Amino acid sequence: MIEIRFHGRGGQGAVVASNILASAFFAEGKWAQAFPSFGGERRGAPVAAFVRADGHEIAIRSNIYRPDHVVVLDASLIKTIDVTAGLKENGWIIINSSKPVDSFSFARRFCVAAVDANSIAVRHRLGSSTSPIVNTVILGAFSRVTQLVGIDAVIEAIRESVPSNPEKNILATEEAYQNVSFFTRQSGS
Repeated sequence: MIEIRFHGRGGQGAVVASNILASAFFAEGKWAQAFPSFGGERRGAPVAAFVRADGHEIAIRSNIYRPDHVVVLDASLIKTIDVTAGLKENGWIIINSSKPVDSFSFARRFCVAAVDANSIAVRHRLGSSTSPIVNTVILGAFSRVTQLVGIDAVIEAIRESVPSNPEKNILATEEAYQNVSFFTRQSGS
């Protein structure tokens, strides 16, 4: 079973991203579930969302405490939340950031990927320049880095799930897929 935890802020689309990712896994023939975990339900408050995918029916119905991978939609959360908590060895942390991947302190312990999802979202007019919507963008980076789900399945899930500007979301997702940078602690690539 693959378990993924998303960290974001209310309004960034972490919950929608988890639903799209689960749909993409399902489109590739896997069983999948996606669900949120809210603290204070307000715009800007930290939120978490979770995805499980497996080749068999999934009976577990709890939060994910030992994720295989973590997706961070807002890098400022790293200052207040331990996004690495419970992350399995060789798990990826995929971050929306323009910073070099090896500048993150946890890059010595985990595989880290970064994509400037904010700039990509702004360029494709997803949200506003002060509040870009990065959820679909980061999924392109997730697909490329983990290779757990194909970009075609992600694009199809976006086409089916995103009612507003699906084509702009798809172009942004493809751009992130092509422009993500990654650092593995094993190779330093």
